[in-house]
Order: sequence, then structure tokens, then C-alpha cells
Amino acid sequence: MIKVSFFTLGCRLNQSETAVLEGVFREKGFAVVPFTSSADVAVINSCTVTAAGDSDARKAVNKAVRLNALVKVAVIGCQAQVQKTKILAWPNVCWVVGTAYKMRLVELIGQDHFSGKKAQVVVPPIRRGAFTLPVSKVSAVSDAVRTRVNIKIQDGCDNFCAYCEVPYARGRSRSRVFNDIMAEAGALAEAGYKEVVITGVNVGDYAQGDKTLIHVVKGIEKIAGIERVRISSIEHTKMPLELVKLMRQPHKLCRFLHIPLQSGCDRTLRRMGRDYTCAQVEGLVHKLIRLVPQLMIGTDVIVGFPGETERDFEATRLFLEALPVHYFHVFSYSDRERARSRKFRNAVPAQEIDRRSKVLHALSEDKRNAFFQGLLGTEQAVLFEQKKNEHWIGHTDNYVTIKMLSSKPLKNVLMPVILRNIDGGSVLATPNGPLDYDGPDLQDQRPYRGSEFGEL
Repeated sequence: MIKVSFFTLGCRLNQSETAVLEGVFREKGFAVVPFTSSADVAVINSCTVTAAGDSDARKAVNKAVRLNALVKVAVIGCQAQVQKTKILAWPNVCWVVGTAYKMRLVELIGQDHFSGKKAQVVVPPIRRGAFTLPVSKVSAVSDAVRTRVNIKIQDGCDNFCAYCEVPYARGRSRSRVFNDIMAEAGALAEAGYKEVVITGVNVGDYAQGDKTLIHVVKGIEKIAGIERVRISSIEHTKMPLELVKLMRQPHKLCRFLHIPLQSGCDRTLRRMGRDYTCAQVEGLVHKLIRLVPQLMIGTDVIVGFPGETERDFEATRLFLEALPVHYFHVFSYSDRERARSRKFRNAVPAQEIDRRSKVLHALSEDKRNAFFQGLLGTEQAVLFEQKKNEHWIGHTDNYVTIKMLSSKPLKNVLMPVILRNIDGGSVLATPNGPLDYDGPDLQDQRPYRGSEFGEL
């Protein structure tokens, strides 16, 4: 059997695609092995959102070559789409496969693994239109018990923000065929997964025939065995009102939203090409917090955008400090070849970018701990995922990392716990009931909050 390993960089979307590819390769007779072991073929699912992502792909290639000097490397995805010439110069690269063809990688490797051909470059244009993904027999992927899984429903972006080249790397916005999503979700449920994370570049853009994001959420909720549905990230300008209604009622939709902000300074937002103001974000976030008790909200923020003055950064810091969000993903700005901002003047020095990043990381940690503190003493449903040392690790529906001592096997068990103490980036908990509890639909215990919503 040909041994193939996978290494995934970047977002949940990449993670979901890699998981699908692993299943397809297994069905075609390949042996999928860990990336830390020697393989005949190493697949790097690349990311090009930042310069760090670019360099990490090269490091992954070097690692694969160290493990096996004869390994054949496939670099696929976003970086392959926009930097094919650069990637061809890397050691042992035999396939450079862009976004439009990467889910068909097994066909390329199956055709010419031992052919001795020179490196193949397959980077066709990314066409618009509904798409499907190969739905493998997920239950045959591995014998491991599964817990949480990503499912891709949308790809591409129409926004063309000044700092970003995602529309070039992933193409324009397009949606996955609805029945194809439901087929994969059903297969995942049969394989034992209890939580599905809906992923895409802009999931709020989902539109396939008469189906929207709400239809996707409700459709997955109806599948037996799926106990939770989580939205990975969504632009606040594309957030349907009904999504918030589902979080307020006894549904499987998790009380969690990741809403990209990028800056807390209106001047910087305008220069970034973001189509909203800080006041609009502030109004929405306050309303969400009021409507959905114990809702966790995260965001993204970029530091060091060209021309971002100290005053601009301080405006962002003060805005985030006051805004009732609970953590930030902080990105240090880096030039992207196709992004408009590459030509902007007044670049921020790297040392200053690093300082600003550290300031926001510290603020994010403080806000996360304050959210944790407010949950101490409450009962929360936790889906346990793995054991580290003596603790079982899992997450609440509002995505708090939980640690609990137990000698019993809890992997893929959904059970109520009481949150006791903060322990770094997690919360220590104790059981609230017998340890063999695995009751369905624990989210149904959250109180119904009525129907007086108003407009978002």
C-alpha cells in the first residue's frame, strides 16, 4: 500500500477538506499515516492568508523530506493557487494543485505516482456555481471514536478587502449543493460524530436554490445522532435574524459566534474596505449579548495595517476593551502579493506590530477569563473529546474548554458538569450527575427566552 500523510495549515475550512481527502484516499486503497512518520506521499493543504502561513508550508515540506528523502510532495490549496512557480522550487514537490482541483488529488496521484514524470501543476481557473464534495464512507476512515467535525458548506469570497487575497486563492463566493451537505452530515452521524461545525469562507453567503444557512442548520439538527451544530465564523452583515432565534430556543445550535471585526477604528475599517462602522458592530454585539444568555462571542483583529497610527491602534484597543466580546484572534499584518494594501504607504515597523499584538493578546486573555469567571458555579453540558494526563478535556456549547478528573472513559460523552475554577485557558469542572450519563439534547435544558426580538 502507498503510504500518504497529510498536514493542514490555516482555517477550519482547510481542516474539513483534509478530512474529506483522507477518507477518499483510504477508500482508494492508500494507507493514511501520521505526518510525523515516513510516507511515500506527503500532502500539504496550504494557507496563504499571512506570510507566516506561506513559510509554514515550506517548513512542512522540509519536515516530510527529513522523514523520507524519497517522499513525493503534493502542495495543494490556497498557496498553490497563487504561488505555483515559487512552490515548484521546493524539494520533492511533484504536484502543485490549486483550489479548483485539490479535492480530486487522489486521481492525480493514483495515475502517476510511480511514473517518473516531472512535477505536475494543476491550477485551473476557479469557476462559480454550486459544488459538491466526495462523501466517503466515513465510518471506514478509522476505528477512533469521533467527537467534533467540520463540514464545508460554502467557499470563496466576493468582498476583496484591501489586505486579503482569498478571492484570488479560493475564487468568488459559491455554495455547496444542499443535499450533498445533508449526505455528508448523515455519514458523519453514522460514524459517531456528535458535533458538526459549519464552515466556509463566508457561511452567511450560503444560497443554493431556495436554501439558506438557516435551512442547513435546521437540516443538520434533524439528523439522528448529531447533538450539536456550531457556526465556525460569520460576518455580522450576513447574520440572519433566525440564527439568533435558534440560539435562544431549545435547539442544538450552540451559543457561540465568531464575528470578524478586523479593526476598532473607523478610519482603518474604511481603508481596509470593510463595509460597516464600529457603531454598527457595537450595536449588534450588545443586542446579541442581551438576547442570548451566556453567548460567547469571539472576533478577529489585524494589527499593523499600513498607515495604522498609534492613535488608530489605541482606538481599536479601547473599542475592544469596552465591547462585550470574549476573545480575539490577533493577526499581524503582512503584505499579500495580490492585495491592494501592498501598495499602501506608511508601513508599520515589525517591532511595533509585535508590540501591538502583545497588547491585544493580553487584553483578550483578560476578557476570556472574565467570561469564565461569570460561568463559575453554573451547570453546562460538555462534550468530552480526549484525555490528557488525568483530565478529560471537552467543550461546552459556548466553547469553554473544560477539564475534569475521571478514571472512566468519557470520550464522545455529552454530560452536565458544574464549572468550579479557572485553570489557565480552561475551567475545571465536576460531574453534575452519574458519570455514565449520556442523555441527548442537553441544550434543550436552556430556558426559552420568549419571542420579542426586534430587528437586528
